Amino acid sequence: MERRHPLKTLKRLSVLLIILLLVISCGTSSKTKKENKVLGVEEQFQIAFRAAERGNLEEAVTEYEKVLKLDSKHSRAHLNLGLVYGRQGKWDKEISQYKKAIGIDPKFAEAYFHLGVAYAEKGNLKEAAAQYQKALQVNPNYVEALNNLGNIYFRTGNANDALSAYKKTVEIKPDYARGYFNMGSVYRQQGNIEEAVNSFKKALEIDPRYALPHYHLAFIYAERGEFNLAIEHCDLAGKLGIVVDPKLLERLKPHR
Repeated sequence: MERRHPLKTLKRLSVLLIILLLVISCGTSSKTKKENKVLGVEEQFQIAFRAAERGNLEEAVTEYEKVLKLDSKHSRAHLNLGLVYGRQGKWDKEISQYKKAIGIDPKFAEAYFHLGVAYAEKGNLKEAAAQYQKALQVNPNYVEALNNLGNIYFRTGNANDALSAYKKTVEIKPDYARGYFNMGSVYRQQGNIEEAVNSFKKALEIDPRYALPHYHLAFIYAERGEFNLAIEHCDLAGKLGIVVDPKLLERLKPHR
């Protein structure tokens, strides 16, 4: 039997150890390169978008900031970062991001719209209306901007202008249930009850689970003495999440 010399065996082990270390080193280096890979702008944007979608707002802010480090003129990233700040209640930061988006792209109707929403939430209705109008200058068929502009007119006592805006929303989008509901609200305030009922019914034809038209119809039918219909719409409104006025419930109680 051949006997191995101790020194030769030691040398073999040393060589094997060096090879093993080189293999491990190469593997680690390759892994590190993968981890340190620089993401593209749109890939990074999608990471931020998904974080916001999951409700991880702090993570979304961090990821959108990374997008803007890669491309400071990414108007959509500024817009979406503003939306995240809005969800966090950081109104000034929200407004700042929308303004940056508009500075990059003056034709960005969505940025004007969300800037209007932010101003309305802060109670600055005049500035909100101005931003909705700018959105409509870029895109005259922007239904949500028209609707929100109508809401401001309604809140500030300009019922006719509000009605005009709401009518335009359903001209542009005939299945826009909110537009019909808002028309009904104006008609009801003006005392035009038949048109109010027709508008609320039209909203419900489009969306039977729209709670507010049910609720308004319950009041109208109760006022007319049509209690079966009032009870029907009142119950549906309650099932769909409306907290019903106790006075209405009391009025309908004897007719159940």
